[in-house]
Amino acid sequence: MATLGGHLVAALLFLIVALYYSVLVSLALLRGQRLLKPPLPPRDKRGHRWWQLVSVEAVVKVVFSLIVILPELFYPPGANRMVMVDWEDPKRPFLFQDSWQHVTMYGFFLLSGVVDIVSQACQVRQNVKLERAAEALAFCVLVLLMINHIENKSTLESRVHALFMLPAFLVGLVLIIEVWVPDQPSLWVLKTWMGLVLSNWLLHLTVLIYAPPSGQPWNGDNPVDLAFVTTFFCWHLGLAAVMLAAIYGLCSLWHHRFSSWKRAPGAKYQPCPLREGSEEPEKFRAGALQLDGGV
Repeated sequence: MATLGGHLVAALLFLIVALYYSVLVSLALLRGQRLLKPPLPPRDKRGHRWWQLVSVEAVVKVVFSLIVILPELFYPPGANRMVMVDWEDPKRPFLFQDSWQHVTMYGFFLLSGVVDIVSQACQVRQNVKLERAAEALAFCVLVLLMINHIENKSTLESRVHALFMLPAFLVGLVLIIEVWVPDQPSLWVLKTWMGLVLSNWLLHLTVLIYAPPSGQPWNGDNPVDLAFVTTFFCWHLGLAAVMLAAIYGLCSLWHHRFSSWKRAPGAKYQPCPLREGSEEPEKFRAGALQLDGGV
């Protein structure tokens, strides 16, 4: 929705996903994993309940997409934006352009979740490449529609949405690369960093457009004010990097603490307590010499 609530809900959902992936990437780096998300075992070894067949990420994609799609069409209560063309007008104009663009954007994320579920629950082995390709397509569609979304908008809206396209494009580009090269930690970090920038900037542009802290509308016709919009975006690049580093630090503390809990009490190396003049060292040396001679 082209409202404060619509942008705020979308921004918070993107932020939740970005924070989740920040934790996922941090733990993968700390554990030295070769893949960010190891593929699921074959379907016959996962059990028969639906929550054992599909991943949490697939369900979250579907649920979050529906959360933002349905209000676009039916909020406030009584509204119905399912009509695309005004058939009563002789010129047959299109209706609800912004709503249909938003529905299309989120619809491809819904499609990505459906592809994940089909890949994981309906195939013998999970098709990871197909899932990544569907997710990359969703971000490519997001950028493509955002290019058209800024037409006939004010200068301020055009600027903030153009900056929004940058992290979205980079996330989509990384996802395309990961279809063939999924085992690059540098790509995991870049994707997560841009995801945090994307979600944080969506929150910021919501405030700039719909609820400026000063209570006065942002003066988009002033070049100085527009220059500060770009400055704020650069700050978000640094803020997202700090957030990612902080999450990595917290995950590192948890990882090392959890590893110490799991470590067996007698797992550390302890020298064998030998008394002076004991026969054990001599037996050990004699055995070693026999082995050397045998070789």
